Formats: sequence, C-alpha cells, structure tokens
Amino acid sequence: MAASDSIVIIPTYNEKENIENIIRAVFGLEKCFHILVIEDGSPDGTAAIVKKLQAEFPDRLFMIERTGKLGLGTAYITGFKWAIEHKYDYVFEMDADFSHNPNDLPRLYSACADDGYDLAIGSRYVSGVNVVNWPMGRVLMSYYASKYVRFITGVNIHDTTAGFKCYRRRVLETINLDEIRFKGYAFQIEMKYTTYKCGFKIKEVPVIFINRELGTSKMSGGIFSEAMFGVMRLRWDGWFKKYPKPTDN
Repeated sequence: MAASDSIVIIPTYNEKENIENIIRAVFGLEKCFHILVIEDGSPDGTAAIVKKLQAEFPDRLFMIERTGKLGLGTAYITGFKWAIEHKYDYVFEMDADFSHNPNDLPRLYSACADDGYDLAIGSRYVSGVNVVNWPMGRVLMSYYASKYVRFITGVNIHDTTAGFKCYRRRVLETINLDEIRFKGYAFQIEMKYTTYKCGFKIKEVPVIFINRELGTSKMSGGIFSEAMFGVMRLRWDGWFKKYPKPTDN
C-alpha cells in the first residue's frame, strides 16, 4: 500500500470533464497524497469515472457516494470524519475543477508539517488579488466579502471565503463538527472562524486562483447571501459561545 499522512477531499457534482485529470495531477506529485472523493449523485457519470480509476489506484483513491446534492459543508464534514477515522494527519480541501492548482498542495502541506501551523489557507488575497478569468464583478464581490468578514468578525485572514486548505487532524478533532451549521459558501467562513476562536495557528499561503475552464460553476447569489448574513450570526455566537481549546500534541 502507498502510505500517506495526507488526504485530499474533493467534493463532486457533475465533474466528468475534470475528475480524472485532477486525480492524475494530484497522484503525479512527488509527495504521496491520497484522495477521497465525496460524490453527490452526479447524473453525468462522475462516479463511474472514479470507480474506473480506483482499479488503477486501489490504495490511494477512495470515494463516498451520497444520494443527491446535500451541500458543500456536509460533503466536507463527511470527509473530515472519514479522515479522522482513518488517522490522516493532514486533511485538505480542494475543488475538482483546477481552480485550485494541485502543485500548491505541497506548499500548504509544508506550512503545517514543517512550519507548525494548524491551518494553511491557499489565499487569493494575501498578496494582492490573484484571480484569473473571473468576471470583474465576481472578483469584487469575493474580495469585498472577505473584507466584510474581517471587519465583522475581527479575524485577521485576508481570504476568509477560500476553499483550498490544509488542516492538521487535531483541528478537526477539537472542533465539534456536528455543530457546524452552514452548508454552502458560509461553511468556509464558519470553519475558519471556529479554528481561530479555538486558538489554532493559521497561515495564509499565496496562490493563484484560476476560474474553471470545463464544467459548470456551482456558485449562486443565494450562496453569497448565506455568507453575508451568516457572518453576523457567527459574530454573535463568538461573544457567548465557549470554544474548545487545542491540546498539545
């Protein structure tokens, strides 16, 4: 078996154009990563492609199939629990559509494994605005959404909505994952805010975000609305809720 201390969780829904290429790109890296696909009943045959590749990579590629679109947040929570159960030390979030460059995975890994951070964020905004092929309106909405989150919550993170991340396992073991309430875009904000409130060390690693070339974006105005109003609830909770603190390990 090709052993690894790292699992890359990739949620999918209708990603047949991208899924094989992203899996092969991750497995082509010098460092050995494992992949867990959380497949939400894609009607386009995404799951069949993953199953075919599992025959080629039986010790590195895993999949959980779910019935229907249950939300990005629940997909990652499912993956986190699986990763904890299987004792991976470093747990990654990554999109299937190459908006997150697989070549950046070792940099996020190094921030946690070598530099001692508990959460490494692939950040679009820590060193300017590093977004390619997005409409200007979407760039501005995303950028100022992160500014808004920083202002309301007081979290010193430039890219609060980023979905490209590496967690040390102890973060996910400390957070009560069943209490994470948001399922859409706001899930990314809530996880970062909770990690921060628990007292973990966070580092932003600059990356370049490239808009998908194949397949269809899952972004919608409703997702942004959830994030904007959800932030107020997070701040309110932050005044009264007692957050668990990390244990030394």
